[in-house]
Amino acid sequence: MDKLVRAISTDGYVQAVAVSTRDLTERARQIHKTLPVATAALGRALAAASMMGNALKGDGASVTLQIKGGGPLGTVLAVSDNEGNVRGTVDNPAVDLPLRPDGKLDVGAAVGTEGTLTVVRDLNMKEPYVGSVGLLGGEIAEDLAAYFVESEQIPTACGLGVLVDRDQSVLAAGGYLIQLMPGAGEDVITKVEGGVMAAGSVTGLLRKNDDPEAILREVLSDFELEILETSPIEYRCYCSRERMERALISLGPDQLQSLIEEQGSAELSCQFCDNVQTFTREQLQGLLDNMKKKE
Repeated sequence: MDKLVRAISTDGYVQAVAVSTRDLTERARQIHKTLPVATAALGRALAAASMMGNALKGDGASVTLQIKGGGPLGTVLAVSDNEGNVRGTVDNPAVDLPLRPDGKLDVGAAVGTEGTLTVVRDLNMKEPYVGSVGLLGGEIAEDLAAYFVESEQIPTACGLGVLVDRDQSVLAAGGYLIQLMPGAGEDVITKVEGGVMAAGSVTGLLRKNDDPEAILREVLSDFELEILETSPIEYRCYCSRERMERALISLGPDQLQSLIEEQGSAELSCQFCDNVQTFTREQLQGLLDNMKKKE
């Protein structure tokens, strides 16, 4: 069961969140038929989006992470609701790259480093908040930490990891986000940095114990932690036949007419999940007739 745990240090200087996301990353792999390096990139983005989305209070709020690095994967996209449920997609799921010299999946090369990480926070106001930073290494965690420092002036440590099994399924996935609160001194920074270094890689932590609380307690072992929230998270898509109908209507009467003439019917598939909806000639004609009535 995937879950998210949010905590704060009892001195109030450090807030932290961690997720275990094996099941939702495996679901994404099955939907998009990703090869290992794409699974790792998308899985990291999903974990990051989940932690950021859950920080938003307000129903219907969402966070979108868009990573465009110029690498062979193309755009990596992850969207989270305000509970931390996520969905995502990658342009080229079948990218296959040789492993790095240390034997790890080369996510940085697959994502690329010539581009941007863009964060869109939609709080249901008139305009969403959009922030963007240039990519450092395309490994996603360090790029996200840079985003928080540059765009929001919040000193941040981020770790993300996806471990892919020999049969290409997801063995473990998750991550943590640690942020310093105003007033945190050099001693706090040193303790956080030391804890992150000592804890090692996220995949190592997940293999040992994939409970997000255990991850936070290990990385922040020098701090007393108060657990604020523990909640289940999942791969959740919000697509529906109604939404797809609206997409067809948004084509306008002329394009819809030519679609009917050229193809007769339409089969729409959701970019985030495996939902496919078929619209027959009669159904398309019905949509068109309705549009004409309203004109």
